[in-house]
Amino acid sequence: MTAALTIQGLKLGFYGVQVLRGVDFGVPQGSFTGLIGPNGAGKSTLFNAVSGLYPPQAGSVRLGATETAGMPPEKLVAAGLVRSFQLARGFPKLSVFQHLMLYGADQPGEGLLAGLIGTGGAKRREAELSERAFGIARRLKLDHVLDNPVTALSGGQKKLVEIGRALMAEPRILLLDEPMAGVNPSLTEQIAEHLVALNRDGLTICLIEHDMGLIRKLCAPVIVMAEGKTLTQGTFDEVAADTRVQEAYLGRRH
Repeated sequence: MTAALTIQGLKLGFYGVQVLRGVDFGVPQGSFTGLIGPNGAGKSTLFNAVSGLYPPQAGSVRLGATETAGMPPEKLVAAGLVRSFQLARGFPKLSVFQHLMLYGADQPGEGLLAGLIGTGGAKRREAELSERAFGIARRLKLDHVLDNPVTALSGGQKKLVEIGRALMAEPRILLLDEPMAGVNPSLTEQIAEHLVALNRDGLTICLIEHDMGLIRKLCAPVIVMAEGKTLTQGTFDEVAADTRVQEAYLGRRH
């Protein structure tokens, strides 16, 4: 199967402490891949390195056939790789709709001249992005809070806004860092349903999640990290039965 994302020998350390120690795996095109591992395994740091937040010190990252290691985040987003963060952040004074519009791609109105005089091209693109924002809000069931400031939303709704912002960037692959963390169970189920539907529509997703029930329900393949390296990968049942995975989570038996 063609890989949407390929990571080989990725290394990254801070102040002499090696956090990523040679990570190797691929995310198949069109898959809903789960990335799991005990706390401190390096999962979020890996996302930070892959998404351009921290340049890796060694190794390769390829988006499709294109080498992207060390590429800045804005170029990675333009190339189709978009990620979310564990904590949903935003601009307190902006509405949900304004947050979505901020992440729209190819906005000619961002240029000084186009912004001042309002060219026809800028207006047409603004209208296109508005329609896309409304469509994403309807899809994620955020249309009833479009005019609300993000500070008025529940934790789960903020997570949905985070996903919506990512979708506005028209991603080819979406890296999600614990999008259901701290969300009440009913909204967790809704978020999971939205992600399954997006994946069925062709979006490749790589998900970090500690809820093994969700990983088992949503993800194939499942990749396990431990101590900054890839430990194993396979179906959920295969990795759960692996004694190395059990030891990584529970410790070695003496």
